Amino acid sequence: MGEEQKLSGPDLSEGVALSELGDGKMMLGHAGGEAVLLARRGEEIFAVGATCTHYSGPLSEGLLVDGTVRCPWHHACFDLRTGAPLRAPALNPIPCYEVMRQRGRVRVGKRLPEPKLPASPDGAPGQIVILGAGAAGHCAAETLRREGYRGRLVMVGADADLPVDRPNLSKDYLAGSAPEEWLPLRPREFFDEHGIELVLGVRARSVETARKQLIIESGGTYGYDKLLLATGADPVKLDLPGGDLPHVHYLRTLGHSRAIIAAAGSARHAVVIGSSFIGLEVAASLRARNLEVHVVGPDAVPLARVMGPELGAFIRKVHEEHGVTFHLGTRPRAIDAKTVTLDNGTRVPAELVVIGVGVRPELSLAEKAGLAIDRGVLVDEYLQTSAADVFAAGDIARWPDRHSGQRIRVEHWVVAGRQGQTAARNMLGKREKFDAVPFFWSAHYDVGINYVGHASAWDRIEIEGSFDERNAAVRFIAGEKTVALATIYRDQESLQFERQIELRAT
Repeated sequence: MGEEQKLSGPDLSEGVALSELGDGKMMLGHAGGEAVLLARRGEEIFAVGATCTHYSGPLSEGLLVDGTVRCPWHHACFDLRTGAPLRAPALNPIPCYEVMRQRGRVRVGKRLPEPKLPASPDGAPGQIVILGAGAAGHCAAETLRREGYRGRLVMVGADADLPVDRPNLSKDYLAGSAPEEWLPLRPREFFDEHGIELVLGVRARSVETARKQLIIESGGTYGYDKLLLATGADPVKLDLPGGDLPHVHYLRTLGHSRAIIAAAGSARHAVVIGSSFIGLEVAASLRARNLEVHVVGPDAVPLARVMGPELGAFIRKVHEEHGVTFHLGTRPRAIDAKTVTLDNGTRVPAELVVIGVGVRPELSLAEKAGLAIDRGVLVDEYLQTSAADVFAAGDIARWPDRHSGQRIRVEHWVVAGRQGQTAARNMLGKREKFDAVPFFWSAHYDVGINYVGHASAWDRIEIEGSFDERNAAVRFIAGEKTVALATIYRDQESLQFERQIELRAT
């Protein structure tokens, strides 16, 4: 998941002058053979691990916010006092170290033991059921245990595999640069040790809110005191001749990614239908496996509706520099064993076809249960649905976003994980508002893009820097307000903008 950060900076076990560490500043060093980050907030000085536990990002290049530090790569957030991972995508805490101050110097001592879990919250529900084993469901389960919940905890998932790092399915794993053992978020032993009952490879039939029961397809039931719906989304299927041939694939699960990898082993030509993020990431991964890749999409510029025409054109250019051929402004008409025929009559050779034209939230259970629906499951600021004791998180949840002033639904991994964390705390009675700023990242060869905010529409775009030099910021402006920011290798600017949006709403 990334290389360990090499030791650099001063030996903090020997100490440094306090005057070298200003208020609100960080210092990278090491102690006892481990990379350590010193941080100062007023008179408080913290010493924590310097490496993010998600993909090993350098926290010294991140951002201090109150008593937390945020990772520059994917905006994970850690508590400086306890090391706890407060916001996804990180799951593991960072270590904390003893800090000693004497005669104007600060010295780092031994690594401190992890804090004990809190006592079980007063009035905690006896049994919690989580329906869905993706980012939202998994993060909810971990957060419940981290918050001290001791009751029965059941997680039901339609996929037979353990919860996995879904972004990797279209990126490094599909490209062949990440082994499969990296993908599970936790080994099965973790769930056993933490008393999380996994019920995988099972689909739910209905939710009976009056009786507080989840009924699975076999007829079995799980009673609940609190229920989290985190059913995610399913790929949009295209209805076209040949769309069900064995060499035609969709990508959502680990099983799907395995199947594409297996098919790529004997294919020479691949067609990716869809110029979305998932389609283009698949294209890059298949190029890494030396397949000839053609991308088919209806838009004149890929990703223009999300990233704007300038950044979309640049991403197309990056893919073309790596040998991808685009067929834009077109749609597939039919697929046969060896070709994809487009609506303009072009026939493109393909022994492998991957369709990535978007996803639809899985709302059928919520609809049958009578929950309020509007292009998603409607939830309040605490992620509670219209039914008592039923919460929703992840791709299905449409929540009142205080930053945009709109109800929005976002299909991003980090957002789902953070909603799972907030929903977990609220199932325990915390009454924590979900107010995280939407964030996602995408990777295209050597180009990583971070996106903060939410811009369903904008009046104009402002661009700073150079795409070709891999150093750029794209601001999406509605009225006089910048509502979203996309950056290429401007991690600090991305973090700063996230904080700016947060402060607007306070």
